Amino acid sequence: MARNTEEKRGDKMRGSVAVALMLLLTIGALAYFMPRESKFGYEYELYRPWRYAPLIATYDFPIYKTAEELQAERDSATKNFLPFFSWLPDAGKNQLKAFEQARRTDALKSVPPAYATHVAKLLNLVYERGIVSNEAMTELTRHNLKGVRIISGTEAVQRGADDIFTTRSAYEYIMSADTAHFAREILTRCNINAYLAANLACDTAKTNAAHRDLLAAVAPASGMVQSGQRIIDRGEIVSPEQYKILQSFERESNRRSSPSEGLWSTIFGQMLFVALLCLAFVGYLKLFRRDYLASPHSIFLMFCLIAVFPLMTYALMKHMFYSVYMVPYVIVPMFVRIFMDSRTAFLSAVVTLLLSSIALHAPYEFLCVEMMGSLVAIYALRELTERSQLMRVALSVTVVQLSTMMACELAQGIDFDMLDVSTYIYIVIGGVLQLFAYPLLYLIEKTFGFTSGVTLVELTNTNNSILRRMSKVAQGTFIHSLQVANLAAEVADKIGAKPQLVRAGALYHDIGKMRNPAFFTENQSGVNPHDSLDEESSARIIISHVTEGLKLADKYHLPTVIRDFISTHHGKGRTKYFYIRWQNSHEGQTPPDVFDYPGPNPFTREQAILMMCDAVEASSRSLKEYSEENIKALVEKIIDAQVAEGCFRQCPITFRDIEDAKKVLTDSLKTIYHTRIAYPELKQGETPEPRPHATLFGTGLHRTWRK
Repeated sequence: MARNTEEKRGDKMRGSVAVALMLLLTIGALAYFMPRESKFGYEYELYRPWRYAPLIATYDFPIYKTAEELQAERDSATKNFLPFFSWLPDAGKNQLKAFEQARRTDALKSVPPAYATHVAKLLNLVYERGIVSNEAMTELTRHNLKGVRIISGTEAVQRGADDIFTTRSAYEYIMSADTAHFAREILTRCNINAYLAANLACDTAKTNAAHRDLLAAVAPASGMVQSGQRIIDRGEIVSPEQYKILQSFERESNRRSSPSEGLWSTIFGQMLFVALLCLAFVGYLKLFRRDYLASPHSIFLMFCLIAVFPLMTYALMKHMFYSVYMVPYVIVPMFVRIFMDSRTAFLSAVVTLLLSSIALHAPYEFLCVEMMGSLVAIYALRELTERSQLMRVALSVTVVQLSTMMACELAQGIDFDMLDVSTYIYIVIGGVLQLFAYPLLYLIEKTFGFTSGVTLVELTNTNNSILRRMSKVAQGTFIHSLQVANLAAEVADKIGAKPQLVRAGALYHDIGKMRNPAFFTENQSGVNPHDSLDEESSARIIISHVTEGLKLADKYHLPTVIRDFISTHHGKGRTKYFYIRWQNSHEGQTPPDVFDYPGPNPFTREQAILMMCDAVEASSRSLKEYSEENIKALVEKIIDAQVAEGCFRQCPITFRDIEDAKKVLTDSLKTIYHTRIAYPELKQGETPEPRPHATLFGTGLHRTWRK
């Protein structure tokens, strides 16, 4: 598309909308999912060095006992605890009355009076000692309680578990109390079970109250730390006692900072932190990379990468399943470097790591390790041309991160045998996960419309279908494209552009000529079909190779950057040969627009390079003498004409770049068309002289002769 004022304004508007949208989404998502639980601010482990400045207590706090200590003291306190039971007087009395009523009636007529008197006496005894339900006795046994306390008025009488009955044990007691005088088979006629019922019930309220009072008597703390007291010094090994004090300090700090009290201030602070970092990143783009701000897909990619990895960190910190070191943060600078540039990649890594570190308790080591990995990734991916580079980068990053982590721990006084092996394992896992950049590279290219160096290398493979077809259908055009690709790559390398990109664009810029290859000079073999056509028709056919090339690019799914080379390599120029012929035969008439290419003019340095190289290479074939003066004059004439026609007004190429391009093209064409030595012919009848044959022996060159 042409880069006129209106279109530039439209690009800027779309870029501004994309930036505003991604800022809102990023700030909202990160602030919403960011952890808000209070944090102690220190990480410590038993028998490991204290890695921070000396810790001084800023307020008085108790030294809390550990959970194991508290449980042991509570178990000791409740070891002799007895629950409270209350009498149910009506239960026993009613059963005794029922038994006496049965004696006076015929219900026990088959039972001798002595047996009835014996049973009545024993029923009074078991009710005096007390009967509890089977369920209550099961609970006493399960809790290993030795007895109960029976409430009698204002007093509580302690009674052992063996001194009270259940309905089952009371029955057995009566049946076996005096087997010498009373036969068991006769006692069964008394139907004793019918007159047994629990007359003791647990007083739950008093029992629970007494149990709470007993537990409350166990002190939760074993001492106090006074304000201003030193807790631990830097580098000091955390002893069990200091570990207990640190846990108490952390517990007290969390208690004092209740989440509900400062929730809204926490949310505001987190949103402000995220907003400042994102705005700083946008400020960098506005100062140094305005072209990215005008590109919505660039904005979407950068902010998606910046947001995704902090969200992964927040999820890990919330659930604490794994260490954050297994997250491959270096994927962010890797992708930004591949598709954009190094400075933007570094700043993207900084913003991502800072947004992730806010969720961590001790971010210093995290930032050191991940920042070093990001720098290595950026350096190693200066030019991505092979997918195997990603594996080498992952290996290099992992080695550097492991070394950085070890250096940080050793610098803090930690011995080799005390290094946290699990952290190093997670770093290795993160290095393995970096290999997912390989499939993600293709996914990002298709999703966001980018083209990586690997894809460009694949496109320049002359064995792919479209180039192989061009080499057969339009061989002259194919050779011309190869020549232009070599020239353009040399120029791009000289002026600091992208050689691989311009090489790929040069190979495909004339694919539209495959539709009518015979109408183009490089494919003709003595017959020129334009001789039978008028100038307008010939111009239409010549110009159509641009539109036909765009159709073929769509058919073969070529990237947008390649389609841009096809549409801009002639810009808005004219088919001058037919245009001049038409003017010569139509003097005084206004020429139609049929002689003008649709454009647009180049809007990148690489497109400008291709325009220059394409015109120079094609015109160089018409030179009658390939002297240095003629080649230089041709290059100057063609490129100066393109500059004068305004072909490069919309692309960021400088006059110095153009001069360097002229020099490279002149030197390259001199090399291509250099004068060769004419070999002499052998006269008839003469015998050839012996010719030298050079062989290398040791370090000296010896000449031998062959006849």
